[in-house]
Amino acid sequence: MFSHIYSAGTYGINAQIVDVEIHLQKGSPYFSIVGLPDNAVKESKDRVYAAIKTSQMYFPGGNKITVNLAPADLKKEGSAYDLPIAIGLLAASESIDSDLLKDFIILGELALDGILRPIHGTLPIALEVKKQKLRGIILPKENAREAAMVDGIEVYPMESLSETYAFLNGEYKLLKPFHVDLREVFSTHQKYSVDFSDVKGQENVKRALEVAAAGGHNIIMIGPPGSGKTMLAKRLPTILPPLNFDEAIETTKIHSVAGLLPPDSALVATRPFRSPHHTISDSALVGGGTIPRPGEISLSHHGVLFLDELPEFARNVLEVLRQPLEDGHVTISRSKMSVDYPANFMLICSMNPCPCGYYTDPAKECTCNSGMIQKYMAKISGPLLDRIDLHIEVPAVKYKELASKEVSETSESIRSRVIQTREIQTKRFAGRKGLYSNADMQSKEIQEFCKIDSSGEELMKMAINKLGLSARAYDRILKVARTIADLAQSPSIRPEHLSEAIQYRTLDRNLWQN
Repeated sequence: MFSHIYSAGTYGINAQIVDVEIHLQKGSPYFSIVGLPDNAVKESKDRVYAAIKTSQMYFPGGNKITVNLAPADLKKEGSAYDLPIAIGLLAASESIDSDLLKDFIILGELALDGILRPIHGTLPIALEVKKQKLRGIILPKENAREAAMVDGIEVYPMESLSETYAFLNGEYKLLKPFHVDLREVFSTHQKYSVDFSDVKGQENVKRALEVAAAGGHNIIMIGPPGSGKTMLAKRLPTILPPLNFDEAIETTKIHSVAGLLPPDSALVATRPFRSPHHTISDSALVGGGTIPRPGEISLSHHGVLFLDELPEFARNVLEVLRQPLEDGHVTISRSKMSVDYPANFMLICSMNPCPCGYYTDPAKECTCNSGMIQKYMAKISGPLLDRIDLHIEVPAVKYKELASKEVSETSESIRSRVIQTREIQTKRFAGRKGLYSNADMQSKEIQEFCKIDSSGEELMKMAINKLGLSARAYDRILKVARTIADLAQSPSIRPEHLSEAIQYRTLDRNLWQN
């Protein structure tokens, strides 16, 4: 006796169809699962046996049972194969006879009483179902909203093995597929709980963040404790252009695979904001593990990665950021597999100006000597700073600003300017692969789009020679100046744009070198 069920597994942020083949043969009772199963899959035979028995269905226990998960050379992991294995056993023993088995992907973890529990990675699997032109998917009801984000497939949520059994045997012929209004879900979840209008003072820092958002630039903020660096960083996503639907789907795929989607949310419709603690390991940051999982940089895809107290991160952790910042993705290789995770994010960092935090604070005395400050600053490598375009000082907020009743500019107002500026860059880089914003420009594009006149040349010469700016700051200043000019709707880079861009190179000045 034989049955064939379709299921699926996730690999990276994509999915692959898995054939669940069940063979029953008279002989000594034996239950074997083959096809590179991990421990969770191997243990499914115990869950399946208990679930079938407690659901008062026939379990073919007097047979040699072989379950093959194909392709056999692909590692199978997780508990999502419980339900397809149980259905396959019932089909092989002729308890189920349904044409639906060849049209649907079946997924779900079984409790011992036959109740279905939710699984991870539903969205990429639903996308694969559509790609393979299958009719639909049968899965736990908690995962139905997520799967229904994919239009053009039938989604049937089930609460238990018994309900799935009855559905496949035609007892629920009037049951309609689960549907959601994609536009309503998308618009409902596109809301932030914070706003730039919450921030008192710090107008120069808000301006720097607007420039960073407009050009896709990475930024570092330097200031004493309590100056509002974290508060400002958390509001950066609110002024970035809103996610489009394709970006939302890609972002949701990553969170779905990682098992981080909230139970009441089927879609990540706002730009992610991730803020890992400085004790994080390099594998937790970039992704990894025996079975690769996305790290913080991938969970920040299409959003913001905030590293608070940057010098406190381990040196090796910061160095692994360099390649993803350049390439926009990270590759995790293991002996038997290699997976790619997208990692196109904005990096925003914050740090104190010295170990005690008060080197630049006029109100509090710094207790650090020059050697301590140099050692503290040296924790951040030059190659990493090379990938950060804007350095901005964040001074302590004065009481007058804190007590002010004046309402600050809202995120929506700032975002409108950012969107307008991004549209200019989209037209500028049309047809150029890998170029989406000014921050993506390389030397060739800088020479083409960041030309300056003689007065601008004189200004840059003074910045390099008199202010002690490093040579690596030259290209960064030009890219930021191009963004400032775009914000001003100026086709050319004028001296005032360069002057503002030069101000955003705090860490390159002699102030921090001596």
